[in-house]
Amino acid sequence: MNTKVVSIILITLGIVVLAYSGITFKTSGKPVDLLGVHIETTQSRFIPPVAGAIALIGGIVLLVARPRGT
Repeated sequence: MNTKVVSIILITLGIVVLAYSGITFKTSGKPVDLLGVHIETTQSRFIPPVAGAIALIGGIVLLVARPRGT
């Protein structure tokens, strides 16, 4: 994948995470069978704004940095 595409994706994701002050999402956990009752579990995950800032800075660095010639 081209570094320009990766940098644009990182910048976009960084801006979105910072705009929402972090992102919370849920993932499915292990199902539990207890006494014949099937219980589905979910786990809540959080992406902190610091991760968004790191992605934004990394994307900008990738976009601005010149590729090395071989």
